[in-house]
Parts: sequence; C-alpha cells; structure tokens
Amino acid sequence: MRSALAASALVSASLLLFGAVPAASAAGAPLPARMADTGGGTQLITAVASKTSSTTGTVTWWDLRAGQWVKAGSASARFGAKGLVEGASRKQNTNTTPTGLYDLPYAFGIKAAPSGTRYKYRPVKQSSWWCEDNPSTSYNRWTDPRPADCRASESEHLASYGTQYAYAFVIGFNYHQRVRGRGAGIFLHVNGRGATAGCVSMPRDAMRAILKWAVPGKAPHIAIGTTGGSTAITRY
Repeated sequence: MRSALAASALVSASLLLFGAVPAASAAGAPLPARMADTGGGTQLITAVASKTSSTTGTVTWWDLRAGQWVKAGSASARFGAKGLVEGASRKQNTNTTPTGLYDLPYAFGIKAAPSGTRYKYRPVKQSSWWCEDNPSTSYNRWTDPRPADCRASESEHLASYGTQYAYAFVIGFNYHQRVRGRGAGIFLHVNGRGATAGCVSMPRDAMRAILKWAVPGKAPHIAIGTTGGSTAITRY
C-alpha cells in the first residue's frame, strides 16, 4: 500500500500533467483569472467593495496579454450611499450600486475627451439629459433635447454635474433590455463630494487614465461586486 506521502506526490504530478491549478495557486491568481466571466474581451475593469454595505472600495483596470491578466492601473472607488445590491433585483432610487458584469456602451463628458481617447465620446451640452422617467419611451437613455414624455423632475440634466460628469462612461446596467423601475443612469464617473446615488466614481486623474486606456475593439467590460458572499465579484 502506497504511503500518504507517495500518494500526495502522485496527485501533485497529475495536477501538473493535466494542467489543473492547485487551490493555493488559484487563490493567488489575478482577480480576472478567478472570475466566472470577464465579458469575452481583452480588457476589464473591476470595481470591488469589501461588503454590500460598503460605500468605498477599489477600481482596477486590466489587460489580457499572452493569456495572462495584467494590472494596468488602480484607484480608490466610491459606491452608492446605501451600498451595493444584486443588479437583477435592484430597485430605482435606492442609492445602491448594482453588482454584475456590464459592457460600456460609450463615454461622455462636459470636458473634452482626453488626448488619446479612442472610445466613442459624446460631449455634454446644456440641452443634454439622461431620462430616468419610467413611463417615457426614452427611459434610461441620453436625450438631446429632453422629449416631452420625459419629466425633468425624473431625469438628470447632465450639464448640472460639472464635477462628476467632467468625464464618464455609461455602464450597461439595465441598458440593452430595459426593465422599468430597476434603475437608470448608472455611470463610471469622477468623484463628487461623497458616496454616489448608485454609480461607481473615482478620482478625476484615474478617470482620465481609463478613458485613454480603453480600446473599443478589445471589448472592455466592468465587473462590480464584493470580495465575498452572494455578490462576490468572482461570480461574474
């Protein structure tokens, strides 16, 4: 009968032979390598909080190079004033940031796009609004000008947020298949004075860096989640 030591050595050799990764190695792998899905592209942004009640965390952006995820940059992050919640069950006007994996349809800003930006970038004008009025046909869409069926009291006048929307990305939460009441106007944008109303925010210089880093052809996505629990970012 083989000794326990010999059996252990045999298992280890088998793992190496067939390409399996020991648990310890997997735990030390870059975060995107431990995720269930990264969106299929070669760029990824991760926005991670320690728990669902957190209002702060870390944003990191990554490149897939030669099969390995490499960190391109990192910055502090702010989340909703009421923390984070599973995107599929989120309710509008709850000041929560939706967890999940989302695409980045386009960028926008009150300021001109940083030199080197390759993403589609929409300049904010005084007539630019983001419609958050549930009954409107323009729900969760940029409108310019604001249509008659979209109430100003239920929408965001983008030019009024000179600090936050100096530079921003649209996050594809509830964007492609809109569910009324789930939420609208979820962006990655520049920090304001504190926690957000549901967006992810970061320092101005870091936001500019991400805009210059993102390449549409590399299909960047953003994954939002916590370090553990039912909203663990590794689920996405």
